[in-house]
Parts: sequence; structure tokens; C-alpha cells
Amino acid sequence: MTAQKSVLQLSVHEERIRKRVWATVSKFSGVTSIAMDDKTGKMTLVGEIDVPRIVKKLRKICNAELVTVEVVKPPEKKPEPEKLTPTKPAEIVAFPITQFHHPYQYHYSSANSYYQPYENYRAVEEPNTCVIM
Repeated sequence: MTAQKSVLQLSVHEERIRKRVWATVSKFSGVTSIAMDDKTGKMTLVGEIDVPRIVKKLRKICNAELVTVEVVKPPEKKPEPEKLTPTKPAEIVAFPITQFHHPYQYHYSSANSYYQPYENYRAVEEPNTCVIM
């Protein structure tokens, strides 16, 4: 679906109805811009919208008629000339920190835990001191 610009003629005579119309139209997905002229009662909607659905909803609130629907072309982008960036010399870091990348990241420390990891265990074999007499 392409972007459309649609103009609706509404008969809004009260502030309460106008607010309700704005709330109803703004809930539709794809609406990017809403503009309303209170003197003429015309509402302009821009976006990827389903206009008949919006008109059907608005007819439950006030009298609504579809005036025009136009396809909006996206603005053409001009190609920018490439800019050459000067190369910077490599920075020399005296003491790189490789352990702590993020200050609030969880860091596992076996020194503070109750159970030590398997890697730090040593198997100690004692000589057989049990003698049966």
C-alpha cells in the first residue's frame, strides 16, 4: 500500500464531537498526519490508510463524506557526494581492560560464592591408614 492524502468533509459543530473524531482517526494504524480546518470542516489525512474504513467509523460519530484521495509520492533523495575523511593514527592504549566491558554487567567471581567451581578442586589421596587387627 502506498501513502495517500485524503480529504474528508465532516459536519462537526461541537468541541466534544471534534475531540472524538480526532481520537478515532488517530487510533488507526498507518496515519502519519492529521489536519483539520474548523471553518470549512475539512479533515486531511496522510499515510498508508484504509479510507473507506475510516469514513465508516466517522459516520457513526458525525456526517462524513470523502472528497478527494491522492497518492503521495515520497520525496526524491539527491545523491550526496562522497566525503573523504582524514585517516587518524592508531591510538596506543597502555593498560587495556579486557574483563569489565560494561559497568553493570554481571561478573562471575568464584571467591565470593559458597560453592567453588570444579576446576579449582584438588584430589588429595591419603595413604591407607585403616588397619584391621
